Amino acid sequence: MLIVETPDGLQSVFVPVVVSDDRTKILTHVAKANSWWRSLQDGDEVLGLFLVASAYVSPSNYPSRFENPGVVPTWNYVAAEVRGRLTVHDDPEWLQRQVRLVTDQFEAGRSPEWHVEDASADYVERQVKAIVGIKIDVEVIQGKAKLSQNRPDVDHHSVRDNLAQGTPAERNVAARMTDDQ
Repeated sequence: MLIVETPDGLQSVFVPVVVSDDRTKILTHVAKANSWWRSLQDGDEVLGLFLVASAYVSPSNYPSRFENPGVVPTWNYVAAEVRGRLTVHDDPEWLQRQVRLVTDQFEAGRSPEWHVEDASADYVERQVKAIVGIKIDVEVIQGKAKLSQNRPDVDHHSVRDNLAQGTPAERNVAARMTDDQ
């Protein structure tokens, strides 16, 4: 999710992104019809929110609640906030490269993989005319994690073990709950 300040207040958009290998640039695009980008100017600040894992934690997962019943539900998560300055791109060559990068990234490992070249050149050209590119020069990356590290070991282990038996999202959180937190 990317968030910017506009004359109408904060605006957000969900977009697929490509992050450079050195983590200094983020590339994406949005539909020209999307109002999110319309008031943006090169150099404007943008906040990117990346949620890696999240899951509800029930107090029933805390064995210590029998000795200390003062517990409440909470949420465990791993996330990153990225702040940077954006540049808007409408150059067709830049947009073609970005579309190929994002497609290649998300198609990798699929069977069969779809490639931009699988569509006709005319169709791709028309689609590229309907988008605007965004490049973010990353200035700050801040990771955040709440993984029951504030709980006694018995509760931490219980939460991890219970989440490990849950949904894919819960298992994702459990896999990040190491004993060295």
